[in-house]
Amino acid sequence: MSKITLIATAAMGIEALVAKEVRDLGYENVVVDNGKVTFEADESAICRTNLWLRTADRVKIKIGEFKATTFDELFEKTKALPWGDYIPEDAEFPVIGKSVKSKLFSVPDCQAIVKKAIVEKLRIHYKRTTWFEEKGPLFRIEVALLKDIATLTIDTSGVGLHKRGYRADQGEAPLKETLAATLVLLTNWTHDRPFVDPFCGSGTIPIEAALIGQNIAPGFNREFVSENWDWIGRKRWEEAIQEAEDLAKYDRPLDITGSDIDHKMIEIAKGNAMEAGLGDLISFKQMQVKDFTTKKEYGVIVGNPPYGERLGEKKAVEEMYKEMGKAFAPYNTWSVYMLTSHPEFEKLYGKPATKKRKLFNGFIRTDYYQFWEKRPPKNQ
Repeated sequence: MSKITLIATAAMGIEALVAKEVRDLGYENVVVDNGKVTFEADESAICRTNLWLRTADRVKIKIGEFKATTFDELFEKTKALPWGDYIPEDAEFPVIGKSVKSKLFSVPDCQAIVKKAIVEKLRIHYKRTTWFEEKGPLFRIEVALLKDIATLTIDTSGVGLHKRGYRADQGEAPLKETLAATLVLLTNWTHDRPFVDPFCGSGTIPIEAALIGQNIAPGFNREFVSENWDWIGRKRWEEAIQEAEDLAKYDRPLDITGSDIDHKMIEIAKGNAMEAGLGDLISFKQMQVKDFTTKKEYGVIVGNPPYGERLGEKKAVEEMYKEMGKAFAPYNTWSVYMLTSHPEFEKLYGKPATKKRKLFNGFIRTDYYQFWEKRPPKNQ
């Protein structure tokens, strides 16, 4: 194999950000689509993208794509694909599936047919008459049908990329690490400026900011299913890990603070930061947002405050939004970025956003309100 096609899956609304990350890693022929970014690369890209992509959900190998309106067509076209190039003889290869607006709408049937077609192809490839035992490395295959187009992929990540490996504990409604990184990357923050999260919860946003600030690969602290694949090989993984180590700026000073009203969450956040190896870099303190004060300039405030979605919470949340607007108002060199589903946020906060961007926090449709202030002077 020289060139392979990879798909980085993404939450709705952040595909362009994932595409930028892919291009920044040096990959070309990047195509952006709903919920995914497709690009061409070599085998080492499987290691590098899994280690480095901060905002993608997972990385998959695209094995084939074709129109299928009958089960026969699905079987024959699946069987025609080069499965033996990817799947070893002892592999475990379960098939998962989904179908949207397609004639072949029975997902279990599609999964069974794809599995049967792959088994047939591998029997020819490995010259076998007996069944495969499937006791070796895992190759999770997906058949995804959208408007009668079947896309067949193999997952290279294993556990989703949002699982960085540092979150030992969390609160009730934790923000996904990938969304936290998105919130940071959508700001104008740079590592030489103060960064504050006044609703830090279990510390996810400050930790992701610190990883970005020191250029630490987000996947550095975890394992991936494709590490066990012989055709990628240990050497490629070791080279990718070494590259990540060489590019990290562990001695770069950062000014990052997380605060929360709940002292229990502050303890959890401290523990998670220690787990990420960033315990000395981030200051955590118990505090209400209305008590925010600072003598620093040109900072960035990023928060995922309560939305007031639950019964009985709305009034308190609305009052807190007003207090937040008043607390931040005196600091005209600080830019503020807030994620909430509350439709009246700007009115309660007391001023219109410079820009807002639609994002999904899980299944909740939210807006990311951005209040831009003065940028630091050049050569400061």
